[in-house]
Amino acid sequence: MSAPAIIAVAPNGARKLKADHPAVPLSADELGRCAADCAAAGAAMIHLHVREPGSGRHSLDAGFYREAIRAVRREAGEDLIIQCTSEAAGIYNRHEQMAAMRALMPEACSLAVREILPDAGSEKEGAAFLAEFHKAGVMMQYILYSDEDVRRFLELKQRGIIPGDRQFVLFVLGRYTAGQRSEPTDLLPFLHVWPGDSAGAFAVCAFGAKEAACALTALSLHGHARIGFENNTLLSNGETAPDNAALVRQTASNAGLMGRSIATPKQAREMLAILR
Repeated sequence: MSAPAIIAVAPNGARKLKADHPAVPLSADELGRCAADCAAAGAAMIHLHVREPGSGRHSLDAGFYREAIRAVRREAGEDLIIQCTSEAAGIYNRHEQMAAMRALMPEACSLAVREILPDAGSEKEGAAFLAEFHKAGVMMQYILYSDEDVRRFLELKQRGIIPGDRQFVLFVLGRYTAGQRSEPTDLLPFLHVWPGDSAGAFAVCAFGAKEAACALTALSLHGHARIGFENNTLLSNGETAPDNAALVRQTASNAGLMGRSIATPKQAREMLAILR
């Protein structure tokens, strides 16, 4: 078999509320319980978003993050990787995003290259931020939305704006639009320009009932997957999933068909060089 596959769960995202699904976790305690259930189902990482109490509005507040991290650790243990998002979600600018992550200094964070490095004028500040986090040992996952994003990412890496020899990237197969349905073939344009293992590891996230099919396609091609209510609440048969753990379990239970075992949190930490 190939190396174990890392499954990350993205249980809430920046937008979904209880009206979208009653099992969307919003509070710290709900996130903790969800993390434990998803870890038992096969997740090695949680992609963590936090919300303002009451309104459920997307937040990058370090205090909210620390409360959620404590809850995840309490319920899911010390090994599960906690990846904090720097997502703008139409609320934060890139300066605020970087300041928020500096205030938190998480063990892992995700960032959209389009948001942190939107143009040539942002490169000096963005490069300093990325170099600081790389030196601190923060595992960064770079979010890429198209083959053009991949080309720019590789160019930034070649010029040293993106630090390190090997990176972990996320290919987003689609957009946050009403009725979005991703297809496994959406991965092909990304892989056409991705250099392969020499550049690092890739994962995918997808929208709609074919989320698991997209994830398993990535696994068959030596990639990894991010699953969860952030992008999708449907099982592969089109029925609504009861919770995030059901989506994780759906992919994890079929990974063997793709010649992959599922990474434990400890294995994922070793693969991604996340130090305690």
